[in-house]
Amino acid sequence: MSLRRLALLTFCVVLAACSKVNQENYAKLSAGMPKAEVESLLGKPTDCSGALGMSSCTWGDKNSFISVQYAGDKVLMFSGQGLK
Repeated sequence: MSLRRLALLTFCVVLAACSKVNQENYAKLSAGMPKAEVESLLGKPTDCSGALGMSSCTWGDKNSFISVQYAGDKVLMFSGQGLK
């Protein structure tokens, strides 16, 4: 294996290990938490949608994600899948 490939593989492993989408951060979420605090904890969401004062944002991918539903700018409920 070339040195360049080894460096790239190492970088990818380190980057994956630094993900904010994990069980530790999920455990810090709570109902009523402000949206700004959630984004401070998890970073910018992967996807958001909503209407009429309700919204839903997701962080991660189809295998490992955290989904948060908001009423206004406060957490209403949240769920996660594939967290480590």
